[in-house]
Amino acid sequence: MASCLPSRPLALAFSLLLILPLALGTKPATAPVLAYHGGDLLTGKIDLALMWYGRFGNSQKKVIRSFIKSLNYDGGANFEPQVSSWWQIVGSYQSFAGSKSKRSPGNGIKVQVVSQVSDPSFSLGKVVTVDFVKLLVQKATAGKPNTLAVIFTSRQVTASNLCLGKCSEHGVIGTQPYILVGNPESECPGTCAWPFHKSDYGPIGVTLQPPNGNIGVDSMVVHFASGLAGAVTNPFKTGFFQLGTKNDHELVEAATACPGVFGSGALPGYTGKVRVDPTNGGAFNARGLKGKKFLVPAIWNPRTSSCWTPM
Repeated sequence: MASCLPSRPLALAFSLLLILPLALGTKPATAPVLAYHGGDLLTGKIDLALMWYGRFGNSQKKVIRSFIKSLNYDGGANFEPQVSSWWQIVGSYQSFAGSKSKRSPGNGIKVQVVSQVSDPSFSLGKVVTVDFVKLLVQKATAGKPNTLAVIFTSRQVTASNLCLGKCSEHGVIGTQPYILVGNPESECPGTCAWPFHKSDYGPIGVTLQPPNGNIGVDSMVVHFASGLAGAVTNPFKTGFFQLGTKNDHELVEAATACPGVFGSGALPGYTGKVRVDPTNGGAFNARGLKGKKFLVPAIWNPRTSSCWTPM
């Protein structure tokens, strides 16, 4: 008996038509709405305390530090698209908190690295559990108040909860906010190194060359950016978020609301519109300090209630 199901190409085309409105920026009924829940946001000046846990090359550290400096770098109209334009969308959440926020919106968010600590000998071992995160945060900040601890773990380290549905995390220990970012190159490239590595989620999709020539560090930039956006807009889990559909403990936040989107016209397995550096073939959607190129994730724009990217 002949099947009544459409052929595979026709079925694929039909499924793409169903998801096309979301990729093109229209807002279906199921689009997330990141409500403000009345808590503090990180505003004004943010001091970062970096922890390099494991073995990192100087070139890897340089790429990440360059990205951080690029957040507040304005190269002018001829320098678009810029990392700083992406950062301005993150900063715009302050105005939507309005008078309910306990911290003044100020004039943008300034970010700087105030301290760095390296632990190349894996003093806590190569499996970083939740209990060890607290120790690493304390080591990174040295007890200094009003800092945001950022822990980067090298490719030799298995970081708690990473690769299991998320590729970075941010949280708070007492009143100390932190971000944890792992290098996915060895442990889970098909989950957390896409689009620089073939995805584990099926054959559909293309892979791109990393803009700075290193799959691990360029993926870490993507996930650090995502974690930083979440830490700023929802540092204590009382800011901007929406409860996830799977369980009440899963929060949809500023960057996780737009998974896998890097440019306009994005579809599952396709990043959307990006540029290619003619010198090394690296894909990017934003420029930073001294012309450095990066791929940054889409951010949920509270003004338009849609995903926004520099391109």
